[in-house]
Formats: sequence, structure tokens, C-alpha cells
Amino acid sequence: MKAQEIRDTYLTFFEKRGHKVVPSASLVPSVHDPTVLLTTAGMQPFKPYFLGREQPPAPRLTDVQKCFRTTDIEEVGNTARHLTFFEMLGNWSFGDYFKEESIPWGWELSTQGFGMDPERIWVTVFGGDEELGLGPDEEAIELWGAIGVPEERIVRLGREDNFWQGGPTGPCGPCSELYLDRGEAFGAAGERPGDDSDRFLEFWNHVFMSYDLHEDGSLTELPSRNIDTGMGLDRMAAILQDVPSVYETDHVRPLIDLAEQLSGHGYEEGERVTRAMRIVADHARGATFLLADGVVPSNEDRGYILRRIMRRAIQQGNSLGLESPWLGRFAERTIELMGDAYPELVAERETIARWVNDEEESFGRTLERGTELLQRLVAEAKEAGTSWIDAADAFKLHDTYGFPYDLTKELLAEEGLAVDDSGFQELMEEQRQRARVGAATAHGSEDSHEKVIAFASAAPPTRFVGYETLRVSTGLAAVQGDNGRALVKLEESPFYAEGGGQVADSGVLRWGGEEARIVDVYRVGDDQALEVESGGAAIEPGVAVEAEVDRETRHATMRNHTATHLLHAALRERLGTHVRQAGSAVRPDKLRFDFTHGQALGPEDLRAVEDRVNEWIKASRPVRWLEMERPEAEKLGAMALFGEKYGEWVRVVEVDAVSRELCGGTHVANTAEVGIFKISSEGSSAANVRRIEAISGPAAIDFFREREAELHEAGELLGSAQDPLGGARRAAEKLKEAGAGAEQAQRQMLGEEAKRLVGSASELGGVSVVVAATELGDQKQLLDLANRVQSSLGGASVLLLGAGSGDKVALVSLASQEAVAKGLSAAALVRAAAAVVGGGGGGRDDMAQAGGKDPAKLDEALATARSAIERELG
Repeated sequence: MKAQEIRDTYLTFFEKRGHKVVPSASLVPSVHDPTVLLTTAGMQPFKPYFLGREQPPAPRLTDVQKCFRTTDIEEVGNTARHLTFFEMLGNWSFGDYFKEESIPWGWELSTQGFGMDPERIWVTVFGGDEELGLGPDEEAIELWGAIGVPEERIVRLGREDNFWQGGPTGPCGPCSELYLDRGEAFGAAGERPGDDSDRFLEFWNHVFMSYDLHEDGSLTELPSRNIDTGMGLDRMAAILQDVPSVYETDHVRPLIDLAEQLSGHGYEEGERVTRAMRIVADHARGATFLLADGVVPSNEDRGYILRRIMRRAIQQGNSLGLESPWLGRFAERTIELMGDAYPELVAERETIARWVNDEEESFGRTLERGTELLQRLVAEAKEAGTSWIDAADAFKLHDTYGFPYDLTKELLAEEGLAVDDSGFQELMEEQRQRARVGAATAHGSEDSHEKVIAFASAAPPTRFVGYETLRVSTGLAAVQGDNGRALVKLEESPFYAEGGGQVADSGVLRWGGEEARIVDVYRVGDDQALEVESGGAAIEPGVAVEAEVDRETRHATMRNHTATHLLHAALRERLGTHVRQAGSAVRPDKLRFDFTHGQALGPEDLRAVEDRVNEWIKASRPVRWLEMERPEAEKLGAMALFGEKYGEWVRVVEVDAVSRELCGGTHVANTAEVGIFKISSEGSSAANVRRIEAISGPAAIDFFREREAELHEAGELLGSAQDPLGGARRAAEKLKEAGAGAEQAQRQMLGEEAKRLVGSASELGGVSVVVAATELGDQKQLLDLANRVQSSLGGASVLLLGAGSGDKVALVSLASQEAVAKGLSAAALVRAAAAVVGGGGGGRDDMAQAGGKDPAKLDEALATARSAIERELG
């Protein structure tokens, strides 16, 4: 059974049993889940549902979830089953069905849907734990027995193996796992699941989430019992296709075939080749999916994870003899293999190709030099009889050559060497300290965050009406706090909660002659809570209040949010569709937009982007927003943004004939309301991420008025207030003339000084010798002067000139070919003189330069040089 058939069989089975099929979430978790950098497990996107913070789109769900994990990256290539990128099949129940359905369905799908031999399937169940105060999961044991699993194939295991918990506290419960017995060819006759053996292969885990684990170790039952199951697609494909590893399955093997084709090696010709091909296949596949989900290579966070696997793949490909550029071929093969199941791969084909080629090119330039340094370090360590490499050397590889530290450790391990981990981390921390400028969290500590969530979830949800109105009469649903500051919940709220890059609204609550200022608006899933400052006025639940948004601030924010969409569209139009939003901050005073792009924007690009945005503003394009199901929005080409979480029902903001984006923010109704747009700065935000800051509306008008005043003042200073540009041109012409005069004067002075020095020449051994100090200038002028002197002398000549200024000395020496033939060397002369004045330098036999720090010893330095000449020619 091929991989796509496995996906279809699984989803169809559960769809027929009342499950809603949902698409895979992005590999980039929602910004509302900062606990992980990437989606590492099938249940991760459903955490808000299990925690009761959000309502699932249906009580029964099923999906195939993309996952990425680097916990065991060192094992990738060494074993038959380890991967960084993998797919998890899952079915989920949120307070609906439980063990009575989950267990029989698991058996039915395994034996009938996938056609597995029921005699080879074993199951494990929770065997109890004294510390938890729980006995064996008798209910699961009874259910497995009832469907025909004999007692000897139901194995009781402890808490470590068969009790799932997401952390030290929180939702948890017993689990039951299905294993395939691969036979005595893989292990001894008496072995069972749970033993340290390859005989039994776990392929499906059923978690019965029924308890809440508290800090004191006690358990209480959850209000509703949930089901969370996970089946690894890659492992199941290996089982059903009867191949020895996940790398020989139909959706991975073609990548191995490509490695064979391009390298000329055979996959099974040796352990080193097999491992390298597996790493190339897995990492190229994983990188392709990460790039499609908006991750770009960098040295921080998830960007570093991507860069690490790409560079590890490039290094392994290099060891196979693959000729660059080759990584893009593997990305393209991945798109061919997986594009039908994951259309985002096809949609982002150009973006994927761009980043893959850029990274291969940039790392390829340093890989050879870095490898040479590493090989030298290995040779030195072995020669010295040590078993480790100094941390400073590993840090140099990382900092100078871009070698991921993990790759350095891995290559050293292959040579039987280690590196000083703690020393490397200390050097990294020193570097971070130098770069650190300080940061603060938006809403205080994690404790404060949890406090807001607990408060919001204890009261009925607030209905947001801020798209339709900026003022509403409503009731106070809940209040918590004192000393003039409190958390409150409204029944209806016009206040926008911070999200999607847009800051929270400001405004006031009014009641009974009292007033409270809105300090912040916290987003809690689809709900919200307000933090208010009442100045000591009592505020009680149930009171009728008038809630009003600060109109001027909101409208300024709306202008900047619509301008952000226009900027995004203009950047993609000008630079290419690889440009994707990588972060934003939409405030009333300005906007900040981070986007994926590998190089700085030149003045022409910035002007073109700015002009394009202003063209759309002048065109008075209508701005519309409407709500629809997400698949429909995707069909319309609406862009989803990096790190944002979207439900089944989404809001699409469309700027007529310009852009469509999934966006929950607030916008103006027409681009003309933006007024005017001005880019104030462009720079780097992170590796391969650029940042633009801009202003619009009144702020941009103020900017241009200030510039106009400055221009008028400049015109007055230039004597032409009405035509400052003409005045500047005339001034530039005068400066040019003055500069030409200065250059002419300088040439004249150099000529006169050259005549003086030629006149001071002496002859020694048939060579004209000039060793002298001059008051003419810097190193460049000194060299010019020396060339003039040498040209005037002609024939065999040698000269050394020195000039002192402040605390610096400049030295230049020239020797003709005839002088060099007599044994003289300009480089030797300049080094001898430079040593006297506390400096250094060098060059060739015919020309050399040096510098020094002690002008007081210039005469002594010149005497040293003259003595050296006399010794050679005497």
C-alpha cells in the first residue's frame, strides 16, 4: 500500500465514523504557542482544544499532520526509522467518544483497513503506578480481550511506557500501543513489547486523556475525557510495503535513487554511503517543507534549524561527490513526490528553489575552507595525542566559516574526537552579551499571562464588535483587581486585542459618572480581557458601561495596517514571490514590516516600492473584508501569514486588484484614506530577513513638511531660497572648481618636492640613492612622490622616503630592477626602517610600504636604511 493510499484509507475510515477531516497545520506553530519552535507532534496544533481555551471545529477530528523534530538528528542515517521530517496520522475526540470506540476502531482499521495479520499484532496497556495511585487499565484490557486479542499478547507496562503526560502538570492519562511482531529473525523467542529489541515495532498509540496531574502529584478527573491517537505514516508505509527501512518506502526511495544517479554510488555499497544518502534524502525533504511554510535560513531559532539541516545535507552530499548545484534537484523531487498531498509545496516552488540555491552557494564557498581547517585541527590533535579539540577552534569554525556546531561535533566524532562543550557555550554567551541590547516581554511575566487566561476562561466569552462600531453600551461580565487597576470582561467589546502584528486599541469605559482608561487588551484565543486603570473608582460586575475606542488612534492604526498590505504586495511585485511576511508591528505612529529576502534593497528598489504603494493610494482602491471557510479563501489565493493561527472560518481582507490576505486586523475602507506613504528606513532584521519601517497619513505629511522647511533653509544658505536645487548645483560647480585648483596646487607641490629629492641623490656602486624625509603627507601621496623621483632618476636607483605626522609615520621604498639585481630589496629596507619607528610592513623587492608610531625616531630609521644600502653596495 503506497503512502497516499495509507493517508486516504486512514482519513476515509474516520470520516465515515463522524470525524471532520482537517488539513495539516503549518510546521511553524502559532505565535500564541511560544513553547516550541516547530510542530513536533501530531497533537500540538490541538493543545488549545485539550486545554479548553478554544472550541474545536467539531468534537471528532482526523488529520495527517506534518511534523519536524531534531531530538535524534544524530541518529538520522544510522537507523532504519529515524527522520527529522515525518507525518503523523491522528484521530481526536474532545469530550465525545472514549475507549469503547477507540480500541475497536484501532483493531478494525489495522486488520481490515490496512490488512495486517491479527496474529502478529500485540498491544500494551497501562499496568498501574503506586505513586499515581492508579491500578492497571482494566477497561482497556477487557476491551482488547473482547475483540479477540489473547491474554498473552496484552502486555502490561508501567508509567514510563504507557502513561502519557504533556508536562510535569496538566492533562494526562493511560495509553495503549499497538505493535507488530516481526518474528524471531529480529529477536529471541521470549521477547515481548517493551523489551530492548527490534522484534516488536510500535505503529499506533492511543492516549486516553482522562486526568489532570497537579503539582503535588495528585490526580483529578478532567471535566471531559479525550482521545488522542498517533500513527507514524512513514513507519506504517515501511510495514505495509515490507521494506527494511523508511528510506525504501515509495515516498522516500526516489530521493535515494536520485542520490545514486547523481553520485555514481550504490545505496548499499557501504555503511558510509548508505548513511550519507539517507541524510541527504531526509534533510532535503525536511528543508523543502520548512521553506514552503515560510522558514528561511538564519542563525537564530527555527531559521537555524533549517540552516543546520541544509548545511548537514550539503556536507554529506559533498562527501558523496555530488557536483554543485544539486540540492535544488532534491527539493524538486520532493515537490514531485509530495505536492499532491501538500499543495503548498507546488505553490512555493519558486521560493523553495531560490533559498535552496542561495544557501548551497553561500555554504559551498566556505565548506572547502572550513573542511580544510577542521582536517588540520584533527591532524594536530592526533599528532599531539589528545582526544579533543579546543572550544576556541570550534567557535572559529562556527563564527568565521558558518559551520553549525553540531556538524563540527559530528565530524569530529567520526574521527574519535570530542570538543569542549561548556567552553563553546561560554564563547557563544560572550558573543550574545556583546550583541545584546535588552528586550522586554509585551505583557510581563508568564505568571501574569496565566493569570489573564484563568480570568478570561472563568467568565462567558466576550463578543467583539469593533469591526462595526467604536462605541457600544454593554455590561461588565467579570472584574478582578483593586488599587485602581483591574482585569475586566465585557459582554460586548469594541476594543481590538493585540494580534496579527496590530497593537491593541486604547480608549475608555464610562459608568455612573466614573471613567476607566484602557491600559491593554489581551487576546485569549477568540476571547479577550481588558486591563483598565480606574483611578480609584469602584468598578463592579453587572454594571452597565459605555465602552469607547480612541477614534484618532484607531484610525491611524487602520491606515498603517492597510499600508502594510500594500507594502507587502509592492515588495512581492518588485522583488519576487519569495518575499513573505516574517513579522510586523502596526502602530498608530508607524509600521514595521519584516520580510524574507536575502539582500539589502538599493535606492532604486526602495523608490519603486514606495512609488507603487502611493500609486495604489492615489487610485482610491476599495478595501473589502469578508468571512468564509478557509479552503474557499485559499482557492481565491488569499495569503496566510507566517506564524499566525487560523481557524476553519477566516476573515479575508482584499485591496481591489492588489492583494488578498487572511487578516483579523482593522483596515480603512479605501486606500485613499492612507493619504501618503513614506519609507523611513530599511535594514537587516536577521539573516535573510529584511526590515522596513514606514509612516503614513498625518505622520508622513509632517515628515514632508519638515523636509520642506529644511530644504527652504538650505536654499537660503545657498543664496537661493526659491530655487534651492539650482543653488545647490551652482555651489557644487564652485566646489568642483575649487577642488580642481587644489589638485593642481598639490601636483605642483609634489613636482617641486620631487625635484628637490632628485637633487639630493648620491651615487653608490653605480646606483642612485635617495634616503630622505619629506613633509608631504599620507601614504598615498608619499608613494606618488616616490614614483616621480624614481622616474626622474632613471636607470639603477633605490629610494626610501619617510614622513611623520602626529603620532604616525609613513614609509615607502622603491628599487629599480638594476638595483634589485645588485642585491637590494625594497621590502627588506622598509622592514628595517619600520622596526625603528615601532611599526611594520612589507611588500616586494621593487616596492614596499610600512607604517610606524614614533615620528621622533624617523631620522634614526632613515639612517638605518642608508646603512643597509651602503653595506649591500659597498
